[in-house]
Amino acid sequence: MASEPQEIEAAQVAVAARSVTPSQRATLLAAVLIISICALTYELIVATLSSYLLGDSVTQFSITIGFFLFAMGLGALLSRRIRGDEPLWFVIVELLTGFFGGISAAALYAAYTALSDYYYPIMIGLILAIGVCIGLEIPLLTRIVAYRADLGKALADVLSVDYIGALIASLAFPLVMLPLFGVTQTAFWMGLFNISVAAICLQMFKARLQRRWRLRLWPLTFGIGALMLAGGILSTDIVRLFEQQLYKDVIIYREQSSYQRIVITRGGEDVRLFLDGNLQFSSRDEHRYHEMLVHPAMMAARSRETVVILGGGDGLAAREVLKYPDVQRVIVVDLDPAITKLARTFPILRQLNGDAFADPRLVVINMDAYEFIERSDMVYSVVIIDLPDPNNENLSKLYSQQFYRLLARRLSPDGAFVTQATSPYFAREAFWCIVNTIRAADFQVLPLRAHVPSFGEWGFVLGAPRRPPTLRLPEKLPLRYLTPPVLESARVFDPDMAELPTAINTLDNPVLVRYYSRAWQQWN
Repeated sequence: MASEPQEIEAAQVAVAARSVTPSQRATLLAAVLIISICALTYELIVATLSSYLLGDSVTQFSITIGFFLFAMGLGALLSRRIRGDEPLWFVIVELLTGFFGGISAAALYAAYTALSDYYYPIMIGLILAIGVCIGLEIPLLTRIVAYRADLGKALADVLSVDYIGALIASLAFPLVMLPLFGVTQTAFWMGLFNISVAAICLQMFKARLQRRWRLRLWPLTFGIGALMLAGGILSTDIVRLFEQQLYKDVIIYREQSSYQRIVITRGGEDVRLFLDGNLQFSSRDEHRYHEMLVHPAMMAARSRETVVILGGGDGLAAREVLKYPDVQRVIVVDLDPAITKLARTFPILRQLNGDAFADPRLVVINMDAYEFIERSDMVYSVVIIDLPDPNNENLSKLYSQQFYRLLARRLSPDGAFVTQATSPYFAREAFWCIVNTIRAADFQVLPLRAHVPSFGEWGFVLGAPRRPPTLRLPEKLPLRYLTPPVLESARVFDPDMAELPTAINTLDNPVLVRYYSRAWQQWN
């Protein structure tokens, strides 16, 4: 039998539960905005970090979105079992959301470095935990807000603010949060926001909560809040600890741009650049790659006055192009200004690229390569395509038949272009798909290969609008790798790299991504 003080307290709580003041209602709607921003941000954090660690961004985003929506549905269904004490349950849900969401990025880093075989179970477990909590939030808040308003009006108010919060998060994450804080610190700050909402509601609805619950929840709120604050402050050290485990050599530079994670490592004399965890070059052998990429195309064109480099923001391809005295203008088109700024200012990269960005002939344009070719009204002598491998649909469009047809309009009749084309050994179907797609765009093509020790066998495709490209080398330029015999052997493909029939890669049917992903999964 309950004691008299407990009965009095229960009666006071019951009376307080019948009303929500206008100021409380406004506070709750502000809380909806905050938790909506946090909710979508957690979803973006998990998908972005998984894309960085595992690649194949389309798959990671699809898995994340699918399981989040499923978990939110479970949470909404679970809310039906909560009958009464909505403020208490809302505070508990916010504490759980803040905890799981706040540690999400650090937990995924730890899972990838220490328990890589269990990454997906841990990832999905986090998504389900966060998603169920998020699914509980809106039904609980709607009921609380509806104490002084009809349910329809309360639901409309809550959902409208919720959608506004989702818009804010979708814009703020790539433009503000990711560049300024990175995924790990952003997760901790979002967790702190959830805990702050819990604290505000704990104070605001203290009259509705029995004393025993207040005594339990306040220490828990302060404890989780302190954990989030410490995590946010120490997130740089946390990232350094986990990220260093991903690389063999010491990380000497790291940056999260609006588009990608940039990491530079150094081991002895070997300097390596990684974008989203994918190796872009090793200073020991990058000359092999860039000499094969640049010089056959430069010599296949009858004029070299204006050269466009799509990608190549590190300046290494530009270094090779600028060796030609008859080049009057070089246009480097790279989406990420952080990369071109790094290549222009970071001493090690400046040394590697021969300070190419200081050459008055070079112009930098930071925009999407497809958009540049589509909008340009100029004609170019040589186009050098030094883009990442086609491991997602966004990159696949730059290897599509439509893109190569646009390129044909921008290339002079006696010009030439070249594209890196992944490995004809490790991704044989993907390589020949690129070759066949360029042919389908009415180019004359010449497939080439080179051995780059840090990459293995690597492929290139040389194309010309009217005539088969001819292979020759400049006579007076200093080259470290290419010689006439090496260039001639570049045309020879061993039987396990020989040509295969493939489908054509188009915007509507990006088969290249499937070829590429299927091939590399066999080697990983």
